[in-house]
Amino acid sequence: MLALLHIAVALPLAAALPTSLDRRAAETCPASSPLSCPTPSGSVDTCCTNSPGGQMLLTQFWDTNPVTGPTDSWTIHGLWPDHCDGTYDSTCDSSRVYTNISAILSEGGAQSTLDYMNVYWKDYNGDDESFHEHEWSKHGTCISTLDPDCYSNYQPQEEVVDFFEKTVELFKQLPTYDWLSAAGIVPSNSKTYTLAQLQAVAKSRFGQPITWGCRSGVLNEAHYGYYTRGNVVSGEFIPADVDKSTCPSTGIKYVPKTGGGSSTSTTSAPGSTSTAPSGKVFVNVISGSSTKGCLISTGKWMIGATCAGYTVSGSGSSITLTTSKGSCGIVSGAFTCGSGVSATNFSKDSSGNLVYSSNSQFHASAVPSGTTQVSVVTGTAAQSIKLNLA
Repeated sequence: MLALLHIAVALPLAAALPTSLDRRAAETCPASSPLSCPTPSGSVDTCCTNSPGGQMLLTQFWDTNPVTGPTDSWTIHGLWPDHCDGTYDSTCDSSRVYTNISAILSEGGAQSTLDYMNVYWKDYNGDDESFHEHEWSKHGTCISTLDPDCYSNYQPQEEVVDFFEKTVELFKQLPTYDWLSAAGIVPSNSKTYTLAQLQAVAKSRFGQPITWGCRSGVLNEAHYGYYTRGNVVSGEFIPADVDKSTCPSTGIKYVPKTGGGSSTSTTSAPGSTSTAPSGKVFVNVISGSSTKGCLISTGKWMIGATCAGYTVSGSGSSITLTTSKGSCGIVSGAFTCGSGVSATNFSKDSSGNLVYSSNSQFHASAVPSGTTQVSVVTGTAAQSIKLNLA
């Protein structure tokens, strides 16, 4: 998978977004709306027919190196509005590229969706927020029926909430791991499978063959195709044959997720025991004598989120840190990472703890819980912590 590169701007949240039920009732389309594929001829109401991106793909990952997400579930890649011929547009509206997806969802009444995404919509580099931003900006902005002009009484960013809620809704209907398992296709370091076996499961459960993706003969992606009738929020999703599998006909490896992650039956915090991506470190938070969560890509402290991979440059008494957001430094007394941040020189003590101004003690207002993000500060605060580079 390639690194995600994009330019985005943070916009303020609307004061109040409609509830989920309000959004879903916002627009209705006639039952006579044409199917999104084949490409409808003549004039098309793009608020009631996804066009030109009429071939919707719900895409899933099976990431094993590094292990990403639960060990007994595939994870979400995205919802992609491809053209009917398989080509696609990307980043269709730069004015709606956001860097605060988590906040938009939380403020938009979709906290439960965000909580689910924190387990099942994971970035293999540990930067979930940037991954979600990328999927929205590259693909979500190209879904015509989510254009703001298609909403009555539009509230800024409500289409963002609809995009993520619909993607999660579709993913829950497509339990790839369970379907394969029920057919005797289970992760193994010794067994191999055929493409015909995989497609038999897809046809039986989904009703159509799907695109199975392999890399060097190792299964790692599943793309479920739909044509749609009506808008994405409340319209009909019809399974379609969009098979462009890249797996060989025989000898397909379905490798177990080992060395990290957790089963969905456990309560371990995602990412809390996994290994940092090659060339990067996690910044674990030590409170008292125990590890309690880690820093995400913006430099804030969370528990229950995938740790961000930090790149360490320099050595000895002078090191700098960067994440996918940008350089890390002390800004107004808070540890912060971002594109406009000037890198601060830190050092490490003998235990691998980050040191700033000859002090390895940092502070926070409280221990975070749920999806709360807490700032790490250099000044005095209620919670004394250390930042350990693991």
